[in-house]
Amino acid sequence: MGVANLENVGMLAFGPVPSRRLGKSLGINNIPAKTCSYSCVYCQLGKTINRMTERQAFYKPEDIFRQVKRKVDEAASRNERIDYLTFVPDGEPTLDINLGRAISILKQIGIPIAVLTNASLIWRRNIKEDLLEADFVSLKVDVVSGDLWRSINRPHKSLRLNTILEGIVEFAEEFKGTILSETMLVAGVDYGGEFERIAEFLAQLKKLDKAYIAIPTRPPTEKWVKPAKEETVNCAFQVFSEKIGINRVEYLIGYEGNAFAFTGNVEEDLLSITAVHPMRKEAVTEFLKKANEDWQIIGKLLQKGKLMELEYEGNSYYMRKLPTRIRS
Repeated sequence: MGVANLENVGMLAFGPVPSRRLGKSLGINNIPAKTCSYSCVYCQLGKTINRMTERQAFYKPEDIFRQVKRKVDEAASRNERIDYLTFVPDGEPTLDINLGRAISILKQIGIPIAVLTNASLIWRRNIKEDLLEADFVSLKVDVVSGDLWRSINRPHKSLRLNTILEGIVEFAEEFKGTILSETMLVAGVDYGGEFERIAEFLAQLKKLDKAYIAIPTRPPTEKWVKPAKEETVNCAFQVFSEKIGINRVEYLIGYEGNAFAFTGNVEEDLLSITAVHPMRKEAVTEFLKKANEDWQIIGKLLQKGKLMELEYEGNSYYMRKLPTRIRS
């Protein structure tokens, strides 16, 4: 089984964490850092160290179930709400060959299941079938032009954008749950007429519930990456609204808030959350208050090299220290 090791029990599930799309989400980290089919310039998880497109077995679905169930029970004991169990790992969730099996057994818990995917492998029949089992799927559609796709998403060399886009259309026709798209906009990119092209593509997806327009809100992989300027974001919003419908387009540009749940073990909770979801300083402060702990534990984790501190857009963030996040 597996190449993967999260240094211990407790790291396959994290949260619940606040989500701008999902309310309170219990995250599932079913992929080791940083195993992905893309190496996006804006990724908060650092550079992809294992760019791949072939599925593998990383963790046993039974282990995922056990850790998720433990987190759900701990959250319930503290009256913490969970709206979704969400596959949002340190890489691309569909690379897990056991994804379908994991979704199937997690349904026993009775909480809706979400998958946040870059959609790069959705054209494969077995992956599409796995995703069809979920209740909520978010698909990345940053661009629909090859040159921009290669420069922003930096895909595995075997991938073909047209194949991916065709796979998204086919999936959207079959999927019965909630389906969203997310388009990340960064400064310094000449989008030209790309917003019109993206919007025309998304307009084909008749069952699309929302098309989100996003900007990086946490420290990105590449230091040059900054959030797109307000006029660029507004331009995209206007074009999308005209072609897709204003009620189906939303911004995803705000801070998600500080409502991170404490489920019993401060160090484990902090490390499992920040392995996937960097926390702003004020969120850490709120979390520690909820756990009845002081800032000393952060100093200890920084000193041990388990956490790292980064600045981005005037805010301090705390992230689990993984090789993918060591920036030059």
